[in-house]
Amino acid sequence: MSGQVYPKDTKVLPGLQLEKVDDRIMTLNVGPQHPGSGHMRIIIKVDGDYIVHCDPDPGYVHRGEEKMAEYRNYITNIPHLERPVIHDSCNILYPYCLGVEELLGIEVSERAKYIRVIAAELNRCVYIQYWLAIYGIFLGHSTMFMWPVGDRELMIDLLDKMTGARVTHAYFVPGGVRNDVPANFEDVCLRQVNYFEKRLKEYADVFYDNPILISRTKDTGVLSREDAIKLGTTGSVLRASGVDFDIRKKEPYDVYEELDFQTNVLKEGDSYARSKIPWLENQKPEIRKFIVESSQAEEVLVCILFQEITLNHID
Repeated sequence: MSGQVYPKDTKVLPGLQLEKVDDRIMTLNVGPQHPGSGHMRIIIKVDGDYIVHCDPDPGYVHRGEEKMAEYRNYITNIPHLERPVIHDSCNILYPYCLGVEELLGIEVSERAKYIRVIAAELNRCVYIQYWLAIYGIFLGHSTMFMWPVGDRELMIDLLDKMTGARVTHAYFVPGGVRNDVPANFEDVCLRQVNYFEKRLKEYADVFYDNPILISRTKDTGVLSREDAIKLGTTGSVLRASGVDFDIRKKEPYDVYEELDFQTNVLKEGDSYARSKIPWLENQKPEIRKFIVESSQAEEVLVCILFQEITLNHID
């Protein structure tokens, strides 16, 4: 509501605000964007070609997950719980299954634990590739849209072989996984992961060493270590600000504590560092060890106590 003069006692409806008239400054709404991001919009003020003020308005979408869970049992809850993080369904289901297993006292077999870690790490690669593709095209770098989307298919193909679904797998269940991996999965997985690692190294030449990306992201949007902790940031945002914290290391679950892998930490805290941490995460060779160890573990536990769980509704 700008461009007019209003009396001082003018009532303003919720969500609106009165602004002083300024011929130089123009207020623009960027968005709202896709509802998957929570109706995110950014209110910016521009002076010609320069952005002089930015007011992020992330919005909120209540998906009703808690209410829907009240009318379903522990197994039938799984498909709708993965929808809010549709590109990383394994990792959003992980804490749910761990919680149910702890509540019901379910013991998960060693092989099922390894299989869950493999699926979670493959799904992490899928999610990062999706993010990197969107990040690349938003920066006007069409190659960094096509490459990640194409290479992402390698991991999607592996998850499809494991779970029978490309994106929303509903693969994790309380007690283990829905089904064992195919007989030849180890060989196929190692072959595609080896190729994937080689491809990731080429990303540096075309993208991360690109002077245009560096000029746009270096020393931009710096988030200090103190602010990153104070604001409660997590994951790559937190590690890009110099905080060495990874929940898989600090509070390991399933077999993560048995696996030797390193977390990537950068100290700059700028947009460049935040974009680089996920790319470094995707280069971890430790996933090979996950596969080798999984093939050595014996039994697979699929839907332990399935009938008992199905009969128990959430109170």
